[in-house]
Amino acid sequence: MLHTPYGYSASRRSVVMAPYGMVATSQPLAAQAGIDILKAGGNAIDAAIAVNATLGVVEPMSCGIGGDLFAIIWDEKNASLSGLNASGRAPYAASIDYFTRKGYDYIPDTGPLNWSVPGCVDGWECLLNRFGTKSYEEILSTAINYAEHGFPVTDIIGHDWAGSTTLLSPWSESVRVYLPNGHAPIPGEVFKNPDLAHSYRSIAEGGRDAFYEGEIADLILSYSKEVDGLFAIEDFRDHTSTWDDPVSIDYRGYTVWELPPNGQGIAALQMLNILDGYDLPALGYQTSETIHLQIEAKKLAYADRATYYADMAFADVPVAELISRDYADRQRQRIDPKKALMDVPSGDPRLKRGDTVYLTVVDKDRNAVSLIQSIYRGFGSGIVPPGTGFPIQNRGQLFALDATHRNALHPHKRPFQTIIPAMVTKDGTPWLSFGLMGGDIQPQGHAQVLCNMIDFGMDVQEAGDAPRFNHSGSATPTGLPMASDGGTVALEPGIRDEVAHTLVEMGHKVVQSIHGYGGYQAIMIDPVSGMLHGASEPRKDGCAIGY
Repeated sequence: MLHTPYGYSASRRSVVMAPYGMVATSQPLAAQAGIDILKAGGNAIDAAIAVNATLGVVEPMSCGIGGDLFAIIWDEKNASLSGLNASGRAPYAASIDYFTRKGYDYIPDTGPLNWSVPGCVDGWECLLNRFGTKSYEEILSTAINYAEHGFPVTDIIGHDWAGSTTLLSPWSESVRVYLPNGHAPIPGEVFKNPDLAHSYRSIAEGGRDAFYEGEIADLILSYSKEVDGLFAIEDFRDHTSTWDDPVSIDYRGYTVWELPPNGQGIAALQMLNILDGYDLPALGYQTSETIHLQIEAKKLAYADRATYYADMAFADVPVAELISRDYADRQRQRIDPKKALMDVPSGDPRLKRGDTVYLTVVDKDRNAVSLIQSIYRGFGSGIVPPGTGFPIQNRGQLFALDATHRNALHPHKRPFQTIIPAMVTKDGTPWLSFGLMGGDIQPQGHAQVLCNMIDFGMDVQEAGDAPRFNHSGSATPTGLPMASDGGTVALEPGIRDEVAHTLVEMGHKVVQSIHGYGGYQAIMIDPVSGMLHGASEPRKDGCAIGY
């Protein structure tokens, strides 16, 4: 086995390398769909939508057109970064008063009352109109083929699918579509979804209007009324995505880019800003000292996340101050290098797991797309409107019902979002396009991956394969009661036992777990050779493919 200069074992997977184009995502058929578009003359944006649409067929518990989308795009021609927020908003009929009159302290995690307007399809249209070169018919053809004629369900996806049986079972249409023969398809079983193929054909012919004002909207709205949901046609007609400038910090000479709230991306920037004040290489890779500092930086960043992160059209979010060097210096003073912080709020179990897909594409011209798309929990709300072939997301449950909270529910407001794409530039050009799916772990996963590469010299594959920690127990943006127990640190197998014992001595509550560490995909553009280096970690079914 290979070893890095720091002496720890490298990945058993090789880095995928290619000269012309590359796709990395969590399912091989979806990755190949993107490569086919690149080979047919499409660019990274065309390919990314093809990958996303195919993932909606082959990994339906994690994503789909019933959910939201965020992306960071590098436009090589103009040497510029753009950020797209294609997340949806609460129905106009949704209000704190509505829920409190019904006796709710929190928005329910089942049923249609946690629906927010799906933003994915409008996001596709925005991407195509601004950057794309191919038609919907070309881009969606592979996804339509797999939906109509079937595909073999892969191992990890099959396991996750089965885990959603209880959620899907109360809804007859969800059972018909996603539990054929009364159960989730097992790995290797062929699954078809002709209703989703029909929905994709409608989009191919009518674009976003087919979804927000045409047949698909009619099906969703009709079913919303039937199940006492809150959707109305105005919610769909008034939906728009927004182009938001990515924000960044410098980490040891690398510029790390995330999108501003309503997502949680700047938590990764806050963590890295705090960690930048420590000599992590001198402390050592995955020593108790290094992991302790990373955990404490996470606690501080997530406490701010709970207080400040919200839809910036409705709330004052001091982004510049939160990611400033001065603020990081003050935050760093709160960390005891020998003792775990205990005066931190407890976590929200609804944030512990989120099923999401991440994908990244780089083309021959070196346009790059970092894109993340989700319906939140596995199969979202679990509810499939009849005739559509896809479930509606449950993002609305991440609103707070405390009117004084920045993330308080308000009609036509975006909820707090967990899904975050990322990009890293070096000397003004893209170096790394990457993401890490998995709900609450995403910012702390971003920080760990970048520390692995920048501080400890790992390659793009090693950085994702390396064992991770996942701290839970931080404050949440939903306004749940906060405790002061310091939270729990889950350690993945591969982190040494003596490190775990020392963390316990420092006051951390430590458990060992094999689940809950997200799913990482990345493409690095070698600054010397210009070649593409791709990675996809074994916690997912996916791969990186180049040509």
